[in-house]
Amino acid sequence: MGKKNKQFVEKITAMEDDFAQWYTDVVKQAELVEYGLVRGTMIIKPYGFAIWENVKNELDRQIKETGHSNVAFPVFIPESLLQKEKDHVEGFAPEVAWITHGGDEELAERLAFRPTSEVLFCDYYSKNIHSYRDLPKLYNQWGNVVRWEKTTRPFLRSSEFHWQEGHTAHATDEDAAEETDRMLGVYADVVENYLAIPVLRGRKTEKEKFAGAKYTLTIEALMHDGKALQSGTSHHFGSGFAEAFDITYLDENGDSQFVHQTSWGLSTRIMGALIMVHGDNRGLVIPPRIAPTQAMIVPIAQHKEGVLDKAYDLRDRLNDLIRVDIDASDKMPGWKFNEYEMKGIPVRIEMGPKDIEKEQVVLVRRDTGEKEFVALNELEERLPALLDEIQTNLYNKALEHRNEKTTVAKDMDEFKQTLDQKTGFIKAMWCGDNECEEKIKEETTATSRCIPFEQESVSDTCVCCGKEAKELVIWAKAY
Repeated sequence: MGKKNKQFVEKITAMEDDFAQWYTDVVKQAELVEYGLVRGTMIIKPYGFAIWENVKNELDRQIKETGHSNVAFPVFIPESLLQKEKDHVEGFAPEVAWITHGGDEELAERLAFRPTSEVLFCDYYSKNIHSYRDLPKLYNQWGNVVRWEKTTRPFLRSSEFHWQEGHTAHATDEDAAEETDRMLGVYADVVENYLAIPVLRGRKTEKEKFAGAKYTLTIEALMHDGKALQSGTSHHFGSGFAEAFDITYLDENGDSQFVHQTSWGLSTRIMGALIMVHGDNRGLVIPPRIAPTQAMIVPIAQHKEGVLDKAYDLRDRLNDLIRVDIDASDKMPGWKFNEYEMKGIPVRIEMGPKDIEKEQVVLVRRDTGEKEFVALNELEERLPALLDEIQTNLYNKALEHRNEKTTVAKDMDEFKQTLDQKTGFIKAMWCGDNECEEKIKEETTATSRCIPFEQESVSDTCVCCGKEAKELVIWAKAY
């Protein structure tokens, strides 16, 4: 490897040495984001936003497919409106950013820059829902929110981030419950089948549920370093918000009823999961289904007659089949190889004079580094199949990693020993007492990630107090 290429790779700290620094290096070197002028904000650069757009577009498609309409609400929330639901405002109070002046004038009432939009939708629904014929209301909003975080990191925890938030209103509790389940399923499908990240589905404990919710469902993913990341949540509000905001409708008998609501969201935080699940010491690894460029053509000895023409012909030929690009810059091939490995492009297509003579190309996989020689007339068949193989391999590799880092603990000594020796998901039984959940967090810094839908019994007693266990909980240290 040439000196310049070696220096390029050395810009990334080895994840085994310092995982946090590795993450920062990858985000920076792969040109995903740049830090904003205000603490905790980020400028998502073209390549980073192109990846997010592919995630967003698929999620948006599925949201619309389930009958939802996109809307856009204001970013400002009057303080009096935010105060209407007590549990909700208490949950978000430490993170709210307040606006006190408009121009030179002090505002008569402070405005919150939305940390989330429940109260805005509730106010709207209270004025626009009158009859059972108005239900259900199935709305989704794409936008940004502000939460004044104490510690920040690009994508994972920032003062401002991009997301979608669904807000729906239903006639019955059962309808709202079905909606809550349905949207968690959409999140799981997008994250597993497009981002190639396996997730655990389950319910949050009372302590960890969304402020003001009846219950919260979640998908949880495991990062390369063994820490968990909450990757999408779906909340059943019951009629709590409706009662606070007087959102009622007349049923078929003419009786007044409270609506039942849901809320659900997935944010640019999932970009952090993408980096930390699939990335390696060479940089990003992007699953083909969300990669802005699925294959990059790198001409070899492009100064020689006919090489660039053939490379461009190949790009034009493949354009309708996959997302393909060409690097015809005057940089050395070795630099280009490192550049596109850093950016995680699934396949590199190498094409030089000898390949042209043999009517073939070299395909190099980003996930394994394997090379294969493919005849030009077989590319239309081979490339889509190879991209599918890479997509599947990334998912299976992440699933194998999660399985390797999932252990069972039956008492606190075993719990602590497991965390010390092998960070990851811990399956442990719980009695359901909040005091036990708090004690586990205080003594280990691990938190309950979810009560998985797929329950199993790994012990008869609570991992913390030794009393009779009620359910299995997945625990982990988390981002």
